[in-house]
Amino acid sequence: MKKYIQNYIKETENKLTKEIKNKDIEEIKDKINFFSHERIVHMFIMLFCLLALLIFILLSLKNNMFLLPTIILFVLNIFYILHYYFLENAVQYLYKLYDKMNDKIK
Repeated sequence: MKKYIQNYIKETENKLTKEIKNKDIEEIKDKINFFSHERIVHMFIMLFCLLALLIFILLSLKNNMFLLPTIILFVLNIFYILHYYFLENAVQYLYKLYDKMNDKIK
């Protein structure tokens, strides 16, 4: 997904150097909707993983048997937060590109 969004952003930035058509505006609106949906789904999954981490932290305080799953969940959450951070910033950047396209078409 990361590569797909990066490629789409580059493609959209290249379109800004050319004439903008209404279909370009509609396309970026659709992509923003798709990426926003992806972002929301990842947010819920990330929150679920963080909740699981919290539960395992509490369990590992009682029993050392839960220490390994806690460490694994901690590492997983770090990468998940980084991925969500990328998604959030990419969608916000697409909002800015959409505004630039709208300004250019007027």
